[in-house]
Amino acid sequence: MANLALWNLVSELKSEKYKWVDLTHELSPETPHWYGFNPLEAKLLFDYVEGTPEDMMAPMRCFQVSVASQYGTHVDVPRHFWGEGRSMESIDVTEMVMPLVVVDKSKECAANPDFMLTIDDLKAWEAEYGQIPAGSFVAFRSDWHKKGTNLDNPDENGVPHYPGWDVEAIRWLVEERNIASIGHEPADTDPGFVTTKPDAYPYPGEQYILEVNRFQIEVMRNLDQCPAVGAMIVCAFPKLKDGVGFPARCFAICPAE
Repeated sequence: MANLALWNLVSELKSEKYKWVDLTHELSPETPHWYGFNPLEAKLLFDYVEGTPEDMMAPMRCFQVSVASQYGTHVDVPRHFWGEGRSMESIDVTEMVMPLVVVDKSKECAANPDFMLTIDDLKAWEAEYGQIPAGSFVAFRSDWHKKGTNLDNPDENGVPHYPGWDVEAIRWLVEERNIASIGHEPADTDPGFVTTKPDAYPYPGEQYILEVNRFQIEVMRNLDQCPAVGAMIVCAFPKLKDGVGFPARCFAICPAE
Protein backbone atom coordinates (compact mmCIF):
# COMPACT_ATOMS: atom_id res chain seq x y z
CA MET A 1 0.00 0.00 0.00
CA ALA A 2 1.29 3.45 -0.91
CA ASN A 3 2.45 5.73 1.88
CA LEU A 4 0.21 8.82 1.71
CA ALA A 5 1.61 10.56 4.78
CA LEU A 6 3.05 13.49 2.83
CA TRP A 7 -0.14 13.97 0.79
CA ASN A 8 -2.07 14.07 4.03
CA LEU A 9 0.42 16.52 5.49
CA VAL A 10 -0.04 18.88 2.53
CA SER A 11 -3.80 18.74 2.98
CA GLU A 12 -3.46 19.48 6.68
CA LEU A 13 -1.09 22.41 6.13
CA LYS A 14 -3.59 23.93 3.68
CA SER A 15 -6.45 23.48 6.12
CA GLU A 16 -7.93 26.12 8.41
CA LYS A 17 -5.48 25.03 11.12
CA TYR A 18 -2.74 27.08 9.43
CA LYS A 19 -2.23 30.35 7.62
CA TRP A 20 0.32 30.99 4.88
CA VAL A 21 2.14 34.33 4.87
CA ASP A 22 3.99 35.63 1.83
CA LEU A 23 7.24 37.26 3.04
CA THR A 24 8.24 38.50 -0.42
CA HIS A 25 7.95 41.83 -2.22
CA GLU A 26 6.62 41.55 -5.75
CA LEU A 27 9.22 42.18 -8.48
CA SER A 28 8.85 45.34 -10.55
CA PRO A 29 10.74 48.58 -11.25
CA GLU A 30 9.10 49.91 -8.04
CA THR A 31 10.33 47.09 -5.79
CA PRO A 32 12.27 48.29 -2.71
CA HIS A 33 15.96 47.62 -3.29
CA TRP A 34 19.47 48.70 -2.31
CA TYR A 35 20.16 52.24 -3.53
CA GLY A 36 23.17 51.16 -5.63
CA PHE A 37 21.10 49.01 -8.02
CA ASN A 38 19.11 50.06 -11.06
CA PRO A 39 15.40 49.25 -11.09
CA LEU A 40 14.28 46.06 -12.80
CA GLU A 41 13.97 46.29 -16.59
CA ALA A 42 11.82 44.05 -18.79
CA LYS A 43 12.05 43.87 -22.57
CA LEU A 44 9.22 42.25 -24.51
CA LEU A 45 10.69 39.53 -26.76
CA PHE A 46 7.56 37.82 -28.05
CA ASP A 47 3.89 38.54 -27.78
CA TYR A 48 0.71 36.79 -28.76
CA VAL A 49 -0.79 40.08 -29.91
CA GLU A 50 -0.25 40.78 -33.62
CA GLY A 51 2.03 43.70 -34.37
CA THR A 52 4.35 43.54 -31.35
CA PRO A 53 7.24 43.50 -31.54
CA GLU A 54 8.29 44.20 -35.12
CA ASP A 55 5.00 42.92 -36.59
CA MET A 56 5.73 39.42 -35.28
CA MET A 57 2.95 37.02 -34.43
CA ALA A 58 3.88 34.52 -31.71
CA PRO A 59 1.83 32.01 -29.70
CA MET A 60 3.25 33.25 -26.40
CA ARG A 61 4.35 36.25 -24.40
CA CYS A 62 7.97 36.33 -23.20
CA PHE A 63 10.16 38.97 -21.55
CA GLN A 64 13.88 39.34 -21.08
CA VAL A 65 14.35 40.62 -17.54
CA SER A 66 17.41 42.51 -16.30
CA VAL A 67 17.79 42.74 -12.54
CA ALA A 68 20.62 42.90 -9.99
CA SER A 69 21.28 39.62 -8.22
CA GLN A 70 20.51 41.17 -4.81
CA TYR A 71 17.27 42.93 -5.85
CA GLY A 72 14.09 43.10 -3.81
CA THR A 73 13.49 40.20 -1.45
CA HIS A 74 16.60 38.17 -2.14
CA VAL A 75 18.99 35.54 -0.90
CA ASP A 76 22.66 36.21 -0.15
CA VAL A 77 24.73 33.03 -0.27
CA PRO A 78 28.26 32.72 1.17
CA ARG A 79 30.04 33.58 -2.10
CA HIS A 80 28.41 37.02 -2.13
CA PHE A 81 31.01 38.23 0.41
CA TRP A 82 33.37 35.25 0.58
CA GLY A 83 35.20 34.24 -2.57
CA GLU A 84 35.71 30.65 -1.40
CA GLY A 85 32.16 30.26 -0.12
CA ARG A 86 29.32 28.22 -1.57
CA SER A 87 27.47 29.55 -4.57
CA MET A 88 23.77 29.08 -5.21
CA GLU A 89 23.87 25.67 -6.87
CA SER A 90 25.58 24.31 -3.74
CA ILE A 91 22.69 25.12 -1.40
CA ASP A 92 20.84 21.89 -0.65
CA VAL A 93 17.05 21.93 -0.87
CA THR A 94 16.82 20.68 2.72
CA GLU A 95 18.34 23.98 3.82
CA MET A 96 15.39 25.91 2.39
CA VAL A 97 12.87 24.78 5.03
CA MET A 98 13.44 25.84 8.65
CA PRO A 99 11.72 26.61 11.93
CA LEU A 100 10.96 30.34 11.99
CA VAL A 101 11.87 32.54 14.95
CA VAL A 102 10.63 36.14 14.82
CA VAL A 103 12.27 38.72 17.08
CA ASP A 104 9.94 41.72 17.15
CA LYS A 105 11.69 45.04 17.67
CA SER A 106 9.29 47.11 15.57
CA LYS A 107 8.42 49.53 18.38
CA GLU A 108 12.09 50.15 19.13
CA CYS A 109 12.82 50.72 15.43
CA ALA A 110 9.91 53.17 15.13
CA ALA A 111 11.34 55.16 18.04
CA ASN A 112 14.95 54.86 16.88
CA PRO A 113 15.66 54.17 13.18
CA ASP A 114 19.30 53.47 14.10
CA PHE A 115 18.29 50.59 16.37
CA MET A 116 20.76 47.69 16.60
CA LEU A 117 19.61 44.22 17.69
CA THR A 118 21.95 42.89 20.40
CA ILE A 119 22.68 39.71 22.33
CA ASP A 120 20.67 41.13 25.24
CA ASP A 121 17.64 41.44 22.96
CA LEU A 122 17.99 37.78 21.98
CA LYS A 123 18.37 36.67 25.60
CA ALA A 124 15.28 38.69 26.53
CA TRP A 125 13.38 36.96 23.70
CA GLU A 126 14.48 33.56 25.03
CA ALA A 127 13.39 34.48 28.55
CA GLU A 128 9.88 34.96 27.18
CA TYR A 129 9.64 32.24 24.52
CA GLY A 130 12.30 29.63 25.25
CA GLN A 131 15.61 28.71 23.67
CA ILE A 132 16.09 29.42 19.97
CA PRO A 133 16.27 26.01 18.27
CA ALA A 134 19.27 24.81 16.31
CA GLY A 135 18.77 24.93 12.57
CA SER A 136 16.27 27.76 12.75
CA PHE A 137 15.80 30.89 10.65
CA VAL A 138 15.92 33.94 12.92
CA ALA A 139 14.08 36.93 11.48
CA PHE A 140 14.50 40.46 12.83
CA ARG A 141 11.12 42.16 12.61
CA SER A 142 11.42 45.93 12.32
CA ASP A 143 8.30 46.67 10.21
CA TRP A 144 10.73 48.42 7.88
CA HIS A 145 8.82 47.00 4.90
CA LYS A 146 6.15 49.60 5.69
CA LYS A 147 8.61 52.26 4.55
CA GLY A 148 7.82 51.33 0.95
CA THR A 149 10.77 52.10 -1.32
CA ASN A 150 12.39 54.34 1.30
CA LEU A 151 14.57 51.64 2.85
CA ASP A 152 17.57 53.94 3.38
CA ASN A 153 15.51 56.58 5.24
CA PRO A 154 18.00 59.43 4.66
CA ASP A 155 18.00 62.55 6.80
CA GLU A 156 18.17 66.11 5.49
CA ASN A 157 21.89 65.65 4.84
CA GLY A 158 21.39 62.44 2.89
CA VAL A 159 22.75 60.23 5.69
CA PRO A 160 20.84 56.90 5.86
CA HIS A 161 19.16 55.70 9.04
CA TYR A 162 17.90 52.12 9.22
CA PRO A 163 18.06 49.33 11.82
CA GLY A 164 20.24 46.24 11.73
CA TRP A 165 22.03 43.49 13.59
CA ASP A 166 24.96 43.81 15.95
CA VAL A 167 27.58 41.43 14.56
CA GLU A 168 28.07 40.00 18.06
CA ALA A 169 24.38 39.04 18.17
CA ILE A 170 24.76 37.11 14.92
CA ARG A 171 27.93 35.47 16.23
CA TRP A 172 26.07 34.42 19.40
CA LEU A 173 23.25 32.89 17.33
CA VAL A 174 25.74 30.88 15.28
CA GLU A 175 28.14 29.82 18.04
CA GLU A 176 25.68 29.38 20.93
CA ARG A 177 22.48 28.34 19.12
CA ASN A 178 23.75 26.94 15.80
CA ILE A 179 21.05 28.70 13.78
CA ALA A 180 20.83 28.07 10.05
CA SER A 181 20.01 31.49 8.65
CA ILE A 182 18.93 35.05 9.41
CA GLY A 183 16.61 37.51 7.71
CA HIS A 184 15.54 41.13 7.97
CA GLU A 185 13.50 43.84 6.25
CA PRO A 186 16.12 46.50 5.37
CA ALA A 187 18.51 46.02 2.44
CA ASP A 188 21.54 45.58 4.72
CA THR A 189 22.36 43.25 7.60
CA ASP A 190 24.15 46.00 9.53
CA PRO A 191 22.45 49.24 10.61
CA GLY A 192 22.97 52.38 8.57
CA PHE A 193 25.26 54.05 11.08
CA VAL A 194 27.63 51.07 10.73
CA THR A 195 27.56 50.76 6.94
CA THR A 196 28.42 54.47 6.61
CA LYS A 197 31.35 54.49 9.04
CA PRO A 198 34.40 55.90 7.26
CA ASP A 199 36.92 54.23 9.57
CA ALA A 200 35.71 50.61 9.61
CA TYR A 201 34.69 47.82 7.29
CA PRO A 202 31.07 48.76 6.61
CA TYR A 203 29.41 45.30 6.60
CA PRO A 204 30.73 43.25 9.56
CA GLY A 205 27.46 41.42 10.23
CA GLU A 206 26.90 40.45 6.62
CA GLN A 207 30.52 39.42 6.20
CA TYR A 208 30.29 37.22 9.28
CA ILE A 209 27.05 35.36 8.52
CA LEU A 210 28.22 34.51 5.00
CA GLU A 211 31.74 33.50 6.05
CA VAL A 212 30.31 30.94 8.50
CA ASN A 213 28.65 29.22 5.54
CA ARG A 214 25.08 30.44 6.14
CA PHE A 215 22.77 32.23 3.74
CA GLN A 216 20.51 35.13 4.61
CA ILE A 217 17.35 36.75 3.24
CA GLU A 218 17.09 40.53 2.91
CA VAL A 219 14.24 42.97 2.17
CA MET A 220 11.59 40.74 3.76
CA ARG A 221 8.01 41.80 4.43
CA ASN A 222 4.95 40.74 6.46
CA LEU A 223 6.89 39.45 9.45
CA ASP A 224 4.24 41.27 11.49
CA GLN A 225 1.81 38.54 10.38
CA CYS A 226 3.96 35.75 11.86
CA PRO A 227 4.13 34.56 15.47
CA ALA A 228 7.30 34.71 17.53
CA VAL A 229 7.44 30.90 17.70
CA GLY A 230 5.80 27.91 16.09
CA ALA A 231 5.92 28.77 12.37
CA MET A 232 8.10 27.37 9.60
CA ILE A 233 9.68 29.23 6.69
CA VAL A 234 10.38 28.16 3.12
CA CYS A 235 13.05 30.11 1.21
CA ALA A 236 13.10 29.19 -2.48
CA PHE A 237 15.49 30.55 -5.12
CA PRO A 238 17.13 29.44 -8.39
CA LYS A 239 19.92 26.88 -8.64
CA LEU A 240 22.18 29.40 -10.41
CA LYS A 241 25.69 28.18 -11.19
CA ASP A 242 28.27 30.40 -9.46
CA GLY A 243 25.39 32.59 -8.28
CA VAL A 244 26.00 34.91 -5.36
CA GLY A 245 22.36 35.79 -4.81
CA PHE A 246 19.02 36.22 -6.53
CA PRO A 247 15.47 37.40 -5.92
CA ALA A 248 13.84 34.79 -3.69
CA ARG A 249 10.30 33.65 -2.89
CA CYS A 250 9.90 33.16 0.84
CA PHE A 251 6.78 32.27 2.79
CA ALA A 252 5.83 31.16 6.27
CA ILE A 253 3.34 28.52 7.35
CA CYS A 254 1.93 29.56 10.72
CA PRO A 255 -0.54 28.09 13.18
CA ALA A 256 -3.91 29.80 12.73
CA GLU A 257 -4.64 32.31 15.44
